[in-house]
Amino acid sequence: MLKITKKQRQMLWWEEWPYSEAKIIFETRILDDAVSRTFINVEVSINPTTFEICKQNLKKFTKNKMISDLIKSADDRWERFWFVAMSFSSEYDRDDIEDEIEVLQKAKIALGYSEKTIIEMHNFVIDFLEIERFNYWS
Repeated sequence: MLKITKKQRQMLWWEEWPYSEAKIIFETRILDDAVSRTFINVEVSINPTTFEICKQNLKKFTKNKMISDLIKSADDRWERFWFVAMSFSSEYDRDDIEDEIEVLQKAKIALGYSEKTIIEMHNFVIDFLEIERFNYWS
């Protein structure tokens, strides 16, 4: 493993291995005393070490629009404790089950793309830092 600082290791979020999250979020906006709109969002949270290493090597991702877009659009949260990017957001009609199902199906596709993107970023960082791969199932 390449030498990284204790803080960089902690900011991988999982001992020596990169850990990040992708999630589907149901968002309800309430204005005054009523629900005004509802959304389904797909959001990713990237650990800071992975984000910074990928950002420093952005030129290596010129052919990967998902990674380059994620890096360019992410916001840092809690003074760089994690980076968040929205990969999908769509309003839907809560009273129209077909509309809700259609939007949720699109969100699931976006979630799959987000998972793939994070895995590619983690693979880059694992190779870059020469980390032994973590076998979750053993």
